[in-house]
Amino acid sequence: MKDEILSEMSKKMEKTVHALDREFKKMRTGRASTSILEDMMVECYGTQMHLNQTASMSSPESRLLIVQPWDQSIIGDIEKAILKSGLGLTPMNDGKLIRISIPPLTEERRKELAKVAKKTAEESKIVIRNHRRESNELLKELKKESEISEDEMYKYQDKVQKTTDEFIEKIDSIQTEKEKEILEF
Repeated sequence: MKDEILSEMSKKMEKTVHALDREFKKMRTGRASTSILEDMMVECYGTQMHLNQTASMSSPESRLLIVQPWDQSIIGDIEKAILKSGLGLTPMNDGKLIRISIPPLTEERRKELAKVAKKTAEESKIVIRNHRRESNELLKELKKESEISEDEMYKYQDKVQKTTDEFIEKIDSIQTEKEKEILEF
């Protein structure tokens, strides 16, 4: 049971770090990245679809994205979705594909994005700490029910803390990397 608590906690913490990583990939930095478009929804064929289900995307240059629809009839729908996305991108439609030039970020916008990255990372750390608290409460409950000794409880609480520290370090590393990417231009 105590090993299951540790295992379950690690899985939850891994999901939290993965979610933070996905969130950071969507964050615009000034360098062209197809990940900022992947989850964008396009209204086509009478339904909502992810852009990556309707077109291929590439980044041939550091400030250029190319979106090539598999069906040319929905190119206008894709263009509308990009304009409505709120990312501040201006698509150029030539009838066969859409070119998106990524404008450089202003210094003010970079600092703002760095703050957002820090806040998002801090929220992830809070989630990690909540997982730690839940695991420690479960261990205390096992001790209360006399399923484990007090020494075992403290031993496993140490393991919980070490695991928590590892995941907090991962978050710090991801955050530092993202801030560096945002501020480097």
